[in-house]
Amino acid sequence: MRTSIRMRRLLAGAATTGLVAGGAAVGLAGTASAASAPASVVSSTTQQGHHDKCEWRKGHWEKKWVKAHWEKKLVHHKTWHSGHYDKHGMWHKGYWKDNYSYKWVYVPAHSEQHWVNGYWDCQHR
Repeated sequence: MRTSIRMRRLLAGAATTGLVAGGAAVGLAGTASAASAPASVVSSTTQQGHHDKCEWRKGHWEKKWVKAHWEKKLVHHKTWHSGHYDKHGMWHKGYWKDNYSYKWVYVPAHSEQHWVNGYWDCQHR
């Protein structure tokens, strides 16, 4: 005889609830035993690895010294083109035309602000 879907769901829910409650009880028991241990005794739950002491370093602005160098700089020029009559006697209005070119510019030594992202700083033992 087959059991109904409702009964199967009820049994699965009860089993899940029991597992969650049991896991919570074990977790609380572990916390209670760790709290009652003397300070000089090392608990077996501590992990002895090479990343056992990590600390988060927040992102920050940092000054960096930049040596003197040449850099290519974009230069913007505007040129005025005067209005004129063409060979058919039609008037064409004047206009501004944008011109862009590159120019090599010498930049003396200076300090700049750079953003350093946050990172984990792990001290190896």
